Amino acid sequence: MGERQARVLLRAGYRLTAWNRTRDKAERLSADGARVADSPAQAVRSADIVITMLANGETVHDVLFEQGVCEALSGSAVVIDMSSIRPDEAIAHARLLAQRGIDHIDAPVSGGTSGAEKAALAIMCGGEAEAFERVSAVLRCMGRPVLMGAHGTGQLAKLANQMIVGTTIGVVAEALSLVAKGGANPAMLIEALAGGYADSTILRIHGRRMVDKNFEVSGRSSTQLKDLHNALRAAQEAGAAMPYTELSAQRFTSLLQQHGDIDHSGVVLTF
Repeated sequence: MGERQARVLLRAGYRLTAWNRTRDKAERLSADGARVADSPAQAVRSADIVITMLANGETVHDVLFEQGVCEALSGSAVVIDMSSIRPDEAIAHARLLAQRGIDHIDAPVSGGTSGAEKAALAIMCGGEAEAFERVSAVLRCMGRPVLMGAHGTGQLAKLANQMIVGTTIGVVAEALSLVAKGGANPAMLIEALAGGYADSTILRIHGRRMVDKNFEVSGRSSTQLKDLHNALRAAQEAGAAMPYTELSAQRFTSLLQQHGDIDHSGVVLTF
């Protein structure tokens, strides 16, 4: 995801310095005009905008506050964290950066690798309106940014997104399994439902993967499960009941245990 988003920014004419824990991944961007840094701190020196796209909140915290990034940033910089992490983690990062006068926007995305390549990502943002306006042009290069509210609300919106995605993939898998076990052709179900209320991007894309038994990773099951667990944690803190999300998390847990970290459409294998 991060590599594809970086290419979009480079094509738009932005000067970009890249760093990745696996240097070869950053080096792939050099042909597109990116400079490659040896460390996170080196990457952010003199940067007006810093974008992070990392696996989880712990990694984001480590890169920002344990590897010299915070100290290397100028007070006028804005950190855009496009990782999918817990809302409370995003709030904590924003507070720590604010102590040094640095603005923070949590801006997780949805749309997958295809959305990243086409600059058509849904970008859910949380933070101060002034900081959002300062970076909105950069965000619009990658997709459609929407400011949800204060720090952490971008991550809250992403959790809602992942709840909808995870449970919908599960229901599509369940429906296709019923059709197959009942003696009908599940591929024809996708065609039959096209244009109706049950039609959806998930039915067309993930349903097709289920029918074709193509579970090459586009969205990792482990990432889906991480997001569902984060949603359940946020729900517990808010005192909200999430029974469908709980069932979805159970299914993805079974998928990982039985089949490993394949694409999340592989949840059909648990039915």
